[in-house]
Amino acid sequence: MTPGADTHFTRPLLRTPFHERQMRVSQVDSFVPWSGYTTVDVFTSVEQEYFAIRNSSSLYDVSPMVKYRIRGPDALRYLNRLCTRDIRKLRPGRVAYTVWCDDAGMLIDDGTVFCLGESDYRLCTGEWQLDWLRASAIGFDVVIRDETADLAALAVQGPTAAHLLKGAGIAGIERLKPFEHGEFRLTAPAGGSAPLMVSRTGFTGDLGYELWMSPGDATTVWDALMGFGTSRALRPIGSRALNMARIEAGFILPRVDFTSAAHSLFPGTERSPLELGLAWLVDFGKGHFTGRRALLAEQARGPRRQLVGLDIEGTKPAYQALLYTDRTGRRECGSVTSATWSPTCKRNLALAMVAAPYIAEGSIVWAEIYLNRELQWQRRMVRARVVPRPFFAPERRRATPPADF
Repeated sequence: MTPGADTHFTRPLLRTPFHERQMRVSQVDSFVPWSGYTTVDVFTSVEQEYFAIRNSSSLYDVSPMVKYRIRGPDALRYLNRLCTRDIRKLRPGRVAYTVWCDDAGMLIDDGTVFCLGESDYRLCTGEWQLDWLRASAIGFDVVIRDETADLAALAVQGPTAAHLLKGAGIAGIERLKPFEHGEFRLTAPAGGSAPLMVSRTGFTGDLGYELWMSPGDATTVWDALMGFGTSRALRPIGSRALNMARIEAGFILPRVDFTSAAHSLFPGTERSPLELGLAWLVDFGKGHFTGRRALLAEQARGPRRQLVGLDIEGTKPAYQALLYTDRTGRRECGSVTSATWSPTCKRNLALAMVAAPYIAEGSIVWAEIYLNRELQWQRRMVRARVVPRPFFAPERRRATPPADF
């Protein structure tokens, strides 16, 4: 390359601390970018990886999750102004899912807040938010630091997750309750030791944990888990299998189910928490927060549209399908944002943004699906019924201690 040439578009993606270990077990060499890192899309097959989530244990690299440390005398007051949820209720050792909005009440992003101690928090998001967070911190005595590269993280999800972690050398993990975090130490039977922060959180809607560690301990933790778990159906998974599980759990995904109001290009494409079915995260009684006035006005007038769950006839996922009020397809009433065939539920599932007259449970809309039959495209209009979400919510996700499979 010519000296001085612009290298912005030739600079490779970053690699997580688990990259080399993942390369060893990747059979299809399928990678996708996430927050500037290269991550695995599929290791072997989507089906094998999906069933590991639901029937045994899965291992997913969440190191690219963007992590911000928020500390200072005003950390609590700042977060309570930023977020729609009442962060004052979050005690040390607890985790909370939350969202934050702009002044118009439109969603900027969602994430999890970890209370690490008095005036000490960690905010984890799927997208970079430092500019917004710092602009929102004007007038507050807080320090916000990006610590994404300082922490490696693994999600261990599935019905045998607690048994796996105990067997791999993490004692006492079965006592951790949902949305709690604590300090543990991995002492692997085959050798190796590493301090960990473990949270009972995840993106699958199943029993699961997330392990947070120093990047220097990443290979020790990976090897301990794989060493104990390979003969017990532990399987590393990629983002495609995880996406199927998160749809079953009814979880939303940025840039898929909503566009951040900070990045939307066209008016009207933003979404509010009320429209996304997240009204339970909006606490109007806690005092002022960014977007409160706009959300109060929206609540008073009622929703014009809402993200709902759909149960669709047939087995063909309704990827990005348009929705209509009847079978003729003359009048649109919404569109599908996420879709999958659920092997566990044996149902054709979707998340969809639907106009207000059709958001009530039991409402019927029609999805326009195109099928490729021997290189010929065929149009199908199939019935879709509005149903509650999550679609899949096993009792084991909350059981403490979990069953010892």
